[in-house]
Amino acid sequence: MDGFSASLADDLNLLREAAFRAGEIAMGYFRRDPQVWYKHGNSPVSEADYAADRCLEERLGGARPDYGWVSEEMSAPERAGEARHRVFVVDPIDGTRAFLRGEDVWCVSVAVLEAGVPVAGVIHVPARGETFEATADGPALLNGAPCAVGDATPASRMRLSLPDSMRKKVADAEGRTVDALPAIPSLAYRLALVACGRLDGTIVRPRANDWDVAAADLILDRAGGRFEDVEGRRWRYGEDTAAHAVMIAGPLGLAPRLRDIARSLAA
Repeated sequence: MDGFSASLADDLNLLREAAFRAGEIAMGYFRRDPQVWYKHGNSPVSEADYAADRCLEERLGGARPDYGWVSEEMSAPERAGEARHRVFVVDPIDGTRAFLRGEDVWCVSVAVLEAGVPVAGVIHVPARGETFEATADGPALLNGAPCAVGDATPASRMRLSLPDSMRKKVADAEGRTVDALPAIPSLAYRLALVACGRLDGTIVRPRANDWDVAAADLILDRAGGRFEDVEGRRWRYGEDTAAHAVMIAGPLGLAPRLRDIARSLAA
């Protein structure tokens, strides 16, 4: 099939199949002491990351050779050259540190961008048997059933998953209105948990990457949520990570409250 004649449903089916296969490959290394190397910033990458990445590139790139390709495992110059109309954006294992510790909160995150906007996305959590997905013209789904953000209001006590650097500050300042929970190591999965209502929101530290958020951004949006910065601006794909500031994620009705909390952390 010509890539640009593919419907969003076709692309979603392709993403799902590829994510499941990559997840199977990663599970073959899970809790089995895979070989590990370290990239810039002392970030670990394992043979499982590379094997899952090869699987995704073969299956996705092979089916849609006219799409661009951006993966966490590419070099920065390689990523900079992928300015095509439709682009795959993938993280073969989001939450590598959790994966290496034997924790089950890691995922395969795959998305299609069209003109710089996510239009199809899948987050597959193999160790938990969970698959989140969405297209720009359909609902957010969890294991095939519709999912939606929670119904907390600004007056409710909110369950927020927060990085350690933020959690104590929020607990001290907002303890009566916020349950400040530890951050889920995989950012994609953390955002997906907001999309299905298990978390009411989260705050994301600066300098996240496109492959961390592309699928989750779309799934959260289709679930009735919002992923934005403290000024209410959406994520801008293809920018340098240095341009990415603190972000918040939660139901539309909680966004102003979450932005206020995020601003207070910078004060």
